[in-house]
Amino acid sequence: MPVHRIYNFSAGPAVLPVEVLEEAQRDLVALPGVGMSVMEISHRSKTFDEIIQRAEADFRTLGNVPDSYKVLFLQGGASLQFSAVPLNLLAEGRSADYIVTGDWSKKALKEAKKVGATRVAATTEEGGFRRIPSQQELQLDSGAAYVHMTSNNTIFGTEFKYVPETGDVPLVCDASSNIFSRPIDVTKFGLIYAGAQKNLGPSGVTVVVIREDLLERSSDALPSMLNYRVQAGAGSLYNTPPTFGIYILGLVLRWLIRQGGLEAMAAVNDRKAGKLYAELDRSGFWRPHAEPESRSAMNVTFRLPSEELEKLFVKEATAAGFDGLKGHRSVGGLRASIYNAFPEAGIDALVEFMREFERRHG
Repeated sequence: MPVHRIYNFSAGPAVLPVEVLEEAQRDLVALPGVGMSVMEISHRSKTFDEIIQRAEADFRTLGNVPDSYKVLFLQGGASLQFSAVPLNLLAEGRSADYIVTGDWSKKALKEAKKVGATRVAATTEEGGFRRIPSQQELQLDSGAAYVHMTSNNTIFGTEFKYVPETGDVPLVCDASSNIFSRPIDVTKFGLIYAGAQKNLGPSGVTVVVIREDLLERSSDALPSMLNYRVQAGAGSLYNTPPTFGIYILGLVLRWLIRQGGLEAMAAVNDRKAGKLYAELDRSGFWRPHAEPESRSAMNVTFRLPSEELEKLFVKEATAAGFDGLKGHRSVGGLRASIYNAFPEAGIDALVEFMREFERRHG
């Protein structure tokens, strides 16, 4: 009997490819030729070694990651990296620059302040984080230990359309909500980190891509679990890693390769977002939050003329099989998260529903 799946617009944990779920379901009790579930095998076994090695190889292939970068599969979510980044990269007597474009970059800055000196290189908080600052607005310190950015802002629906130029200062990027949604030039960054639960897999895995020379900044005095050099030296196996999450991440990476890679995903994602933004711009009934030049292709945020209408929209949408459209609790409104695995048919169905809703309530 076919399984009925609703359209999942959740910001994360988010929709996964059906092919991946079906493969994991088929092999859940016992991996082929192994006789055990992936959740039961040792992380030191040959079987899991092949799983994690293939996941890293496929990640490198998709992202064109040079050999001069380490790829780590860690735990603790992107939020733990808010602390790990300054602990490893912010030496005493140095300062770090932060580009503040939403709540997550504010939280990253808050944690960094506990470690050492920081500066706000730019912020768009005034005006409600409706846009991304331009390169010309960035007040960067040429002597900074690093510059931190958040490439996509899930709560406010904005996204960097360019990579900031930071000179010789390493650029650190929280790419949790748009990693591998389009091609990325890894060489422009010193470090990239991302929680997997939006575009790469389930919650519980955090990917860190770090340029090898930056590993030298990791002090021996750091706790081992937060030390990039220790984790890189152990090949992400310093302790028991999230084995099932890495397994699913590996399946997602193979799915992305089958889709044609990141160039193909960018074309699909732009088309999906374009359809939804076109509907939002069609009349004054819908009120997109982000300014057009800063709009995210992953998280589409918008309002209606009243909170009462927004509550009604969520209620009717949920009943119609559209889940997760309520905006983040801190800002309200509405939000459609349309990551890599979100089907284009779901966009078409939502647009049709929106037109009917506007006809009845506009």
